[in-house]
Amino acid sequence: MSRVGTRPPIPDEVDQYENWHHRRISIKPGITGLWQVSGRNEIDNFDDVVKLDLQYIDKWNLGLDIRILLKTVWVVFTHKGSC
Repeated sequence: MSRVGTRPPIPDEVDQYENWHHRRISIKPGITGLWQVSGRNEIDNFDDVVKLDLQYIDKWNLGLDIRILLKTVWVVFTHKGSC
């Protein structure tokens, strides 16, 4: 597991994936990620979670990881679900 990545899936979840969902597990899962700092408490549609994971994969760069890590600290210390 890496510091930043996609949300780690559980095996039962993977069994229910549609074809396009599988790309989200093409990279290492992370302790935090775009979903976690994008209002995870407000996102209840699994397809929206997958879209955020794929956005992270498609736009990955070191700067994005740094921004996500900083937002994670902000969310943890302010107890906010979204930044």
